[in-house]
Amino acid sequence: MMFETQRLILKPITNSDINKLHEIFIDSYVRRYLCDNEIWSLEKVEEMLAENARLFAEEKVGIWFIETKSDREIIGFVCLWYFFGEPQPQLGYALMPAATKKGYATEAATKIVEYAFNELGFNYLIASCDRPNLESQKVAARLGMKQVEERSMNESPNYPTLFFRLDRS
Repeated sequence: MMFETQRLILKPITNSDINKLHEIFIDSYVRRYLCDNEIWSLEKVEEMLAENARLFAEEKVGIWFIETKSDREIIGFVCLWYFFGEPQPQLGYALMPAATKKGYATEAATKIVEYAFNELGFNYLIASCDRPNLESQKVAARLGMKQVEERSMNESPNYPTLFFRLDRS
């Protein structure tokens, strides 16, 4: 389940990738919005990778590294993952700070949206982000997603979470 775009390679993350994924999760820029500023332990990432292996095997969803074709650098990840008790996986992503504002998130997310609709048969996709995460809101807009809800979440007690939806056309 590896995918390619014009500039990127999206490859499923495996258990052997634990250190690189952990590095992404503990980056201060990433954890500000994705982890509510919590520094995740290696054990927490290991648990996530076990769930990732199960999801790929059973549902063909999970977490893909985003790697640039030009220099083969891993710059973040994109995922279809269960958040907030939703009935189907949500679209998500995280980029390292040096990779932001270059269109990589939109490019990677577009490929995963196509996969979800065309290969998995999803009728819609949800994505969510914290209100202060303006860059993720812009990515959702570029994907054609519309804000459908705003919720105060226990996971993000300081600000509400915005939910965006894209229906398959």
